[in-house]
Amino acid sequence: MTIETQSPDAPAERRWHPLESIERRVLGVLVEKAKTTPEAYPLSANALRTGCNQKNNRAPFMQLEEEQVEEACERLRKTGAIAQVQGMGRVDRYRHLAYEWLGVNKVELAVMAELLLRGTQTVGELRGRAARMEPIKDLGELQPTLESLLAKGLIMYLSPPGRGAVVTHALYLDREMEKVRREAREFHAEQGVGEPEPAEPRYAPTAVRPAATIDAAETRQAAHGNLASEVASLRGQLDDLKQELAAARAEFDSTASELRRGLDELNRQLGN
Repeated sequence: MTIETQSPDAPAERRWHPLESIERRVLGVLVEKAKTTPEAYPLSANALRTGCNQKNNRAPFMQLEEEQVEEACERLRKTGAIAQVQGMGRVDRYRHLAYEWLGVNKVELAVMAELLLRGTQTVGELRGRAARMEPIKDLGELQPTLESLLAKGLIMYLSPPGRGAVVTHALYLDREMEKVRREAREFHAEQGVGEPEPAEPRYAPTAVRPAATIDAAETRQAAHGNLASEVASLRGQLDDLKQELAAARAEFDSTASELRRGLDELNRQLGN
């Protein structure tokens, strides 16, 4: 079975380019499944379709046919982002070449996969979701990865950097990118994101909390946020396993049917 491999160094020149939405979904699923369910990887077109059509950890929701997935795989294969490998029996499978194609390391690829699967999100959401593929302890540990991806032109900020910042990937087509930026501007205008803090203090002198109280409250809030992210991540993994089990069962039934037909044909030829 082919396993996920990592390119130690980025390519000398950029190989990646913007992708259609189905191509982004396919590439994201291949990276995700290689990291979360390596025993079922590489993926058949049927398993890929199931992964693309998952309801959890996907945005927008898609209902793709296997033919659409196969066509996207062929385009990705021609551009060097994925490879087709011979699977069991007559079923071909696919694996990603995203390390080399994007020129990234393991953690960077996990972050890119989440952005490809869900699009625009806050850095906090991104950390919680990408941590199910590669360990990312907190936002401080995520920040160097984001800076590296930004330097490579693979991501962009849609709001001022910092806690609560919104980021997305740079693999949109031009027409989609303009829509993403417009929606971000409209959202920020409604929320007042990036506006300066009020000049007056937030608390009257008698209501100022001691520093120790503030630190404790922020610590509890951060712990609660991390726990919620972990719970969401575990639920996502459980849903992924259910999807993988359903796909594996369907593929097993299909293979078993082929074997039975082959056996019946052999018996017929032997006169049994």
